[in-house]
Amino acid sequence: MKPNPSTSSDISFDDFQSQILKDYEVAVTSRECSLLGRREVLTGKAKFGIFGDGKELPQLAMARAFQDGDFRSGYYRDQTFMMAIGLLSPKEFFHGLYATTDLEKEPMSAGRQMGGHFATHSLNEDGTWKDLTKQKNSSADISCTAGQMPRLVGLAQASKIYREVKETDSTNFSNHGNEVAWGTIGNASTSEGHFFEAINAAGVLQIPLVMCVWDDDYGISVPAEFHTTKGDISEILKGFQRDENNEGYEILKVKGWDYTALIHTFENAADIARENHIPVLIHVTELTQPQGHSTSGSHERYKSQERLEWERENDSNKRFREWILENEVATEEELKGMERSIKQKVRAAKKEAWAEFLKPNLEDKKQLIGLLENAAQHSPNRAFITKIKNDLIAIEEPLKKDLASKSRKALRYVIGENSQERVALQNWVETFLKKEQPRYSSHLYNELNTNAISVDAVAPSIPDEAESVDGRIILRDNFDALFAKYPNALVFGEDTGNIGDVNQGLEGLQEKYGPYRIADTGIRESTIIGQGIGLAMRGLRPIAEIQYLDYILYALQTLSDDLATLLYRSVGKQKAPLIVRTRGHRLEGIWHSGSQMGGLIHLLRGMHILVPRNMTQAAGFYNTLMKSDEPALVIESLNGYRLKEKKPNNLGEFCTPIGKVETLKEGGDITLLSYGSTLRIVESVAQELLEVGIDAEVIDAQSLLPFDLEHQMVESLKKTNRLLVIDEDVPGGCSAYLVQQIMEEQGGYKYLDSAPQTLTAEAHRPAYASDGDYFSKPNAEDIFERVYGIMHETDPVSYPKLR
Repeated sequence: MKPNPSTSSDISFDDFQSQILKDYEVAVTSRECSLLGRREVLTGKAKFGIFGDGKELPQLAMARAFQDGDFRSGYYRDQTFMMAIGLLSPKEFFHGLYATTDLEKEPMSAGRQMGGHFATHSLNEDGTWKDLTKQKNSSADISCTAGQMPRLVGLAQASKIYREVKETDSTNFSNHGNEVAWGTIGNASTSEGHFFEAINAAGVLQIPLVMCVWDDDYGISVPAEFHTTKGDISEILKGFQRDENNEGYEILKVKGWDYTALIHTFENAADIARENHIPVLIHVTELTQPQGHSTSGSHERYKSQERLEWERENDSNKRFREWILENEVATEEELKGMERSIKQKVRAAKKEAWAEFLKPNLEDKKQLIGLLENAAQHSPNRAFITKIKNDLIAIEEPLKKDLASKSRKALRYVIGENSQERVALQNWVETFLKKEQPRYSSHLYNELNTNAISVDAVAPSIPDEAESVDGRIILRDNFDALFAKYPNALVFGEDTGNIGDVNQGLEGLQEKYGPYRIADTGIRESTIIGQGIGLAMRGLRPIAEIQYLDYILYALQTLSDDLATLLYRSVGKQKAPLIVRTRGHRLEGIWHSGSQMGGLIHLLRGMHILVPRNMTQAAGFYNTLMKSDEPALVIESLNGYRLKEKKPNNLGEFCTPIGKVETLKEGGDITLLSYGSTLRIVESVAQELLEVGIDAEVIDAQSLLPFDLEHQMVESLKKTNRLLVIDEDVPGGCSAYLVQQIMEEQGGYKYLDSAPQTLTAEAHRPAYASDGDYFSKPNAEDIFERVYGIMHETDPVSYPKLR
């Protein structure tokens, strides 16, 4: 099992001699952080730890080849790389471990993500872009295995767009498309579908991507042979290797302890990708994981003694040290002195970080103890308050939750007391929570005036003589106006390019704007979204098309874990204003007419979810989103493309407001809320209800995330006192969310004379054909009878029982 100890000599020693000891310093610093980090978890100061020990040398080599403007899309073992490019100090490492909420001290996520998740700042304080070409960039990590892969495709594709599409504005984003996107992943995670989908997509697109696989022969406790055919990812990917006649990958394999070979391999990979836009896979083998997978367990439980001994002998830092001595770069005494100094610096950084983490808590603790003492002295519940105070005093290293919990419990014992001490304690609690809660909850959406809800509504201008056209024509011509107006806008998806999407909403636009801006993709929903995320993170304005709403489930993990959380997990320092375009509802059959809205509105918090009832409204949403910088999902009505609409004469300019409902018909008897395709049925039924004396108010939700920011629904309930939400999602799905918003957020329950009701689809997926649609989803008769039943309950004399 022991590898050949010889090293490569392709690069002369003189070329990198000045860097060797600096690299060794970084490697030892990183390892010491890992060792001390594990102790901090085991002593309880930190919650969880997952570290980069054993992977130091290849990350040093990657850092040497990484240039300004490049992007990393990696995973949670890359601390050495971040240290090597100067973007992670030992003190910042420990602040990340402790979850410090000060972004200046913990610049990766201000404690929102566990340690090992790295990011750089792409945005200024005002939300404008920094010059990304003058800094080294890391897209904000996520924990999900292989979840970084879809985004990697888009980060790399942006370089090709900037190189090939001359009209794009590359200012701050690209230097002639010379940037490389670097991916890192553990060998076991290459078993995930995201990995294979992204690898295939990058090979098809021929983009400047370098994919680095850190291979230590295990995935947690499971050996490689259980993860990968032949136990070797580069072996099974040989079919992707380019040759004289076929484009593909350059596949390189290198041992993780061989310093000179690693330097040569990574520089070679960077040159190939950067100059020729050819994707490269680097398979780094014979790595180790000295502390096991994480602080949750020990690798001694599942590795043989032979394997453990091999890992001790072939630890990359140990082999690097031996190589330095063998080549007389430094003496044993010099290395020992360096190592002692590094240990002292890391220990000092750990101590300083912990002191800085505790300082504000200790200050708040001191203040709270004084308030509790005062409250106890003037309260009949003195004994109870004193116990809380003493319990707080006993906590030598308090967390914020300790302060919040103790102070809020103390308030219970001064309820009804009329004293200055009670008021002071109450004010302290309110101030503390107001100060601390945003540290954990801010930036789910853009909080600046560049957000989508700040875009003013602009009505479509429809002259009397406007022609009636298919809805798809309005979409097509509006997209035409947008692509002319925004040179960085582009759209891509299955059947999007050549035929102009399956419903011809982009008909003829590829011929006009070219195959890079109006592009076809393969059938690969996750990387379609990933393309959009990466492109948007690099200053382009992508529209990623998912052919049908039902197929968005293929991409849901990428949407939920990556796109929807990006602004939040980077505390407003990275953004990806990706527009996801799809179509759905009211067609035929289980997988072409689904309504997964209940799941989407919960899993995609952080995105806007928009449900236009027609194509004019949809076009207005696209115009609004292009004026803002937030991600959104737009769901067009699948059965509306051939319906006639009056064509506006201000295409590309009119804006449908986000977060506002629209009243389509006023009435005084009952409020009917719906959206999308089903809304057209509701409108029709509202006219039929007039025939039996029921005057319904019909409201279009328009936007589900956010919903009715101006609380127009409660104004409607003040008139009608009754509510029915009609939705083609399953029972308890989106309709339940809408009722919660109206009743709880808006206080609509105060104005009801009868219980709010929902009318939804059946619990199953819709069955095939017109009969399947009728018996699976709310139909006109269902709506009529439910409304009539509500009125019968209210006034059985005027509305006798129907059936």
